[in-house]
Amino acid sequence: MVLALALLMTVEFSPYSGVPNRQPHLAARNQQVVMTYGAGNAVYFTSSNDGGSTWTRPVVVAAKGKMSLGMRRGPRIAISGESIVISAVVGERGGGADGDLIIWMSADGGKTWSAGKAINEVPGSAREGLHSMAAGGKNTLFATWLDLRSKGTTLYGAVSHDGGKTWSGNRLVYASPSGSICECCHPTAVVDQQGLIYVMFRNSLEGNRDMYVVRSDDGGKTFSSAQKVGSGSWKLNACPMDGGSLAVASGGRVATVWRRDGNIFYSGLGGEEELLGSGRQPVVVSTNRDDVIAWTQGKTLMWVRTSERTVRRLDGEAAFVSLVSLPNGNVLLAGERGDSIFVTSIQ
Repeated sequence: MVLALALLMTVEFSPYSGVPNRQPHLAARNQQVVMTYGAGNAVYFTSSNDGGSTWTRPVVVAAKGKMSLGMRRGPRIAISGESIVISAVVGERGGGADGDLIIWMSADGGKTWSAGKAINEVPGSAREGLHSMAAGGKNTLFATWLDLRSKGTTLYGAVSHDGGKTWSGNRLVYASPSGSICECCHPTAVVDQQGLIYVMFRNSLEGNRDMYVVRSDDGGKTFSSAQKVGSGSWKLNACPMDGGSLAVASGGRVATVWRRDGNIFYSGLGGEEELLGSGRQPVVVSTNRDDVIAWTQGKTLMWVRTSERTVRRLDGEAAFVSLVSLPNGNVLLAGERGDSIFVTSIQ
């Protein structure tokens, strides 16, 4: 069954100077919600202290260099300790580099921001522009990116335990025995309440472009062997530019969603896969009662609560959404609509 969605609250962020707003990303702690997005080469920030009902006027965090933007390329945001941290892949270091993972940090709630700092040690190695950043327990802030420092595409990462002030050296998260993981699908990183790090990515093995997950139990120093997600495989000699999504509930339960061919699948890590419908660009978030999943069919956003199993439809076009859960079990959803960014609440 597919139902239309009655919106509880919607806030729209229109572009200031005719440059489209793109690729929103949300993070939350209790009722504090923060959001970043890109417009041209500018990184924007806005926040809400009331669960997304009202928002501050967006401010420019940085506008130096050429930012990777579109198709899940764009800025990411996390709350770690007393810091709000934003990351984006930007070509600004010079010397021929055209893509470094830059970090900006605010210790005053987003009023002021530090100068940008590249955390990939090999200049230009993050130039594919696809990355993820997440914060969790034990003051663990983790960033991972598609890396091109050697032949083929690998997955590298770095960790911070002081709210983004300092970062570890770059650590290899995964290298495919085929010589390259999928070259243009974004990774997803999450950090659970115990500080365990999970990374989901699309692999390239024996002609198949399937989703895999690795885990670090030691704060990002080492990672487990890659575990395949789902029972089927996607034979494809191309990159679908669709990396799926991963979430970890408070009890340690792992939820994954991903696209295989034209269909969206959902499963727990190591569990049986469940077909949700057709579409692309799925995302998942775990709440205090279930998982909420959203994806797009054409320009229409579809979403479902796993406790209800009723697929619902968001009226009007939407693309490249981000989800975050609130303490009351509701979920905030941000996405692109035309040249604007919108945020809405779903129950």
